[in-house]
Amino acid sequence: MDNFLIQVTGKKRVVLFSPRDAQYLYLKGTKSEVLNIDNPDLAKYPLFSKARRYECSLEAGDVLFIPALWFHNVISEEFGVGVNIFWKHLPSECYDKTDTYGNKDPKAASRAAQILDRALKTLAELPEEYRDFYARRMVIHIQDKAYSKNSE
Repeated sequence: MDNFLIQVTGKKRVVLFSPRDAQYLYLKGTKSEVLNIDNPDLAKYPLFSKARRYECSLEAGDVLFIPALWFHNVISEEFGVGVNIFWKHLPSECYDKTDTYGNKDPKAASRAAQILDRALKTLAELPEEYRDFYARRMVIHIQDKAYSKNSE
């Protein structure tokens, strides 16, 4: 969900990454495997250096808008209080009714991920060379049908 991060007291450093850089963030579920974004292990995560960082510092009274789908890393630089205000902008039927804090993917995205998991399990029945070929073909199909044609 979209989010306002309101810094009431203290200081925080916030680093944002565009959803378009997801391929460089080494995602496992909704989290990045790269824990130290200031000094990443580039031998283990070589593509991380391609992700574009947007960084800012928040002090008491500052408000930061964090758009839906943007990955963010928040580091408290001193003790403080921050308040997040989230809001839903998709139709209500898109959200899981049990998701109070907006941490779950929209229902359609969750269903698509489950279908993909089943497709990958089915591909696992093929020999490696065939599995590789058909998986690459699926990726191309997804890119062609689902990726935004708009560039930044």
